[in-house]
Amino acid sequence: MNTQLKLNIGGLVLCGGHSKRMGRPKFSLPFGDEVLLQRVCRILSEVVSPIVVVAAEDQELPDLPEDVSIVRDEYDSLGPLAGIATGLDALHNRVDAAFVTSCDAPLLRSAFVRRLIELVGDHDVAVPTDGQYDHVLSAVYRTTLADHARQLLRDDRRRPLFLLEDANSLRIHVDELRDVDPNLHSLRNVNTPEDYDDVLKLTGLN
Repeated sequence: MNTQLKLNIGGLVLCGGHSKRMGRPKFSLPFGDEVLLQRVCRILSEVVSPIVVVAAEDQELPDLPEDVSIVRDEYDSLGPLAGIATGLDALHNRVDAAFVTSCDAPLLRSAFVRRLIELVGDHDVAVPTDGQYDHVLSAVYRTTLADHARQLLRDDRRRPLFLLEDANSLRIHVDELRDVDPNLHSLRNVNTPEDYDDVLKLTGLN
């Protein structure tokens, strides 16, 4: 929690994707004695609370701690903005903002999450960028953005970038985050079997 600004910060984990490039559900990929979703929730829990997992209607999830809530994505196949909208709405009356991540970020670092929370200030969004690409699924969002995210979906503007452009967003160059995550592993996603093998090797699990 960012005590300086007295913000209550929660966590939001998206796991409702189709995992087409992986060929099997990413959230249930083994990673040591955990699966990816369990690992990401555990890392997030070191920094924020409560945590909400947004899952597809038909997903059977692994066991998660009792303080992790599961909500079902009310939109079918509309992409990550739909999951963000659902999750922010679920957290709206509980916290001021949420760190949003996907279930396929097993190298997420708690210090990385803390740094973005420290930087959000009075902005609506704090998002890492390399100058060309905004890492919209490794960012802090105010929960008050839930309604606007829903409106964007109704307007068929489904990219999270549209939410960033409409909000009071702080873009943080990734180089400013290297002191807490030198290799920016927190931004590394597991989208393919090759990606999965690579992160297993990095952590000595393969």
